Amino acid sequence: MTQLPDSLEAAVVQAKEATRAALADGLLRIQVELVFSELKPMPIARQFLDLFEDLGEHLKVIFPDAGAAALASRDWGPQPFAIRSLSEVKGQPQPEDRLFLLVSPSSVEVSEVEKFSEQVGDRPIIMLNPQLEDAATIGIGYASRQLRIRFLSTFEPCYYLRPLEQAALLRAYPGSWQVWQELDQEYKLVAEQSHKPVGEELDQILFGSPETPEALKGREGFFKGLQRFIKALNQ
Repeated sequence: MTQLPDSLEAAVVQAKEATRAALADGLLRIQVELVFSELKPMPIARQFLDLFEDLGEHLKVIFPDAGAAALASRDWGPQPFAIRSLSEVKGQPQPEDRLFLLVSPSSVEVSEVEKFSEQVGDRPIIMLNPQLEDAATIGIGYASRQLRIRFLSTFEPCYYLRPLEQAALLRAYPGSWQVWQELDQEYKLVAEQSHKPVGEELDQILFGSPETPEALKGREGFFKGLQRFIKALNQ
């Protein structure tokens, strides 16, 4: 059983292990999400790249815009892999590319990302912390929703960690979706299932395991600890 990570560093390790397992099973479209509003994508991407060091120049790291790609190139220094933006001609899939890491594409680039994924063909592509579900940007019309749903459904949610109010939603491939809740001053697994619980289903799971008043008082909590790691990474 996957355990809830006790730090952001541990979460990244879990994400890499889940991604390695998914690639070993032959999955080609993989999605990794650490859902924290304060989290900047570049430090996480840099840690994540250790997983692909054996690929060397056959790895291509894609950012949604040229500014982010230039910043990564500057901060990371010389690397064996290519760092490109989605809009560059050189950022498009090339015959020598064996794996693509797409870092934090936004809802603005949904159509471009879908086209890019089709061009990749039967080579692995990993989306790290995508921001493709922003209805305020992409629109809430039927066509926009269908585009988003159709495209995202082609990706396996290989790793997912999201803090909730005194709870957390976790999935690490090939395991199940897990709901953890803070009970009696520690996080406990309260539900495990094959699909992602959302909306009323998630509320029902959490309300079915109410916390005691004592457990709600005077505790820093797991995710406040994570915030310190996030701030440290973002500096």
